[in-house]
Amino acid sequence: MQELGRLEDLPADYREALTAQNLVPLWPSLRAVLPPGKPALRTRPTFWAYEGLRPLLLKAGELTPIEKAERRVLVLANPGHGLEKMQASSSIYLGMQLLLPGEWAPAHKHTPNAVRMIVEGSGAYTTVDGEKCPMSRGDLILTPTGLWHEHGHDGDEPVVWLDVLDLPLVYYTETSYHNDGKAQDVTSTMAERSYARGGLIPSPVFSRSSERSYPMLRYPWAEARAALLNLAETQPKIEAVQVAYVNPETGSDCQNILGFSALMLRPGETLRLPARSPAMVFHMIEGAAGVDIDGTAFNLATADTCCAPGYTPVTLSNRSGSEPAFIFIADETPLHKKLGVYEVRS
Repeated sequence: MQELGRLEDLPADYREALTAQNLVPLWPSLRAVLPPGKPALRTRPTFWAYEGLRPLLLKAGELTPIEKAERRVLVLANPGHGLEKMQASSSIYLGMQLLLPGEWAPAHKHTPNAVRMIVEGSGAYTTVDGEKCPMSRGDLILTPTGLWHEHGHDGDEPVVWLDVLDLPLVYYTETSYHNDGKAQDVTSTMAERSYARGGLIPSPVFSRSSERSYPMLRYPWAEARAALLNLAETQPKIEAVQVAYVNPETGSDCQNILGFSALMLRPGETLRLPARSPAMVFHMIEGAAGVDIDGTAFNLATADTCCAPGYTPVTLSNRSGSEPAFIFIADETPLHKKLGVYEVRS
């Protein structure tokens, strides 16, 4: 590979003249922005143990009332990006959010897309665009870009969920902002039941209702889990027992930038994933799994989370020989495909 000239090789007066006109020579930095063969990865394999995180999150509930926090969240930050950047990867933000009984997190809307993966507790709900979505462990709830949403809690135990947002990308493009709003009127509940039968969706042919960009906002874990078990039973030779969270009317990804799926590892199963361009997040819904990220190994128990950089092979192993393990996955695949940079390496 040809060696390029360095910035310090240029005369000082020439460098000063460039700076005075806001000019920068490309060649000294060319290899940094266009490295040979593989991107320069800042995202590191990183693990967040729920056992260690949970007491700190509950302590935050004691130290900071919801009125002072608006959203009481501990951010799962990747040290490769710097903890102050609050990024799990270049495009993924993760946070563990706590809502205590009787609390209400006020309505707002924002440009980043968000999903909530419910980790523990019951009695809480999210109202999105007038639809009240009850929260149960393992449920996935969408709060897409531009839709009003708020969180409330009518139960008697702490409720915790994992927030996954495309905030780093939206912030980078200088399009990240929010608006505050008032409490919403609930116009529907359990609307996901309209899409509970495969191949059948509500028909708008004889109605005047406008088409919703996000017709399904809540994906109950009970149904996703049943779908995985059925897939494993009816297709025993399938390479990976995995279901994607999609728009039920179009079959496309349920949101525009990040992709979401649920994976079941059969008892004793080991699954080797190829190196792909998108970074991935693994969150343990049920069971226990080993995750090997190109030699960096983590053991995930229920509610643990880890992140794998892109262009890196990953091996997943069910640590139980008798029970299945269920993993929620978030990744950057939709974004990479839209940009035309999606890649799989053998």
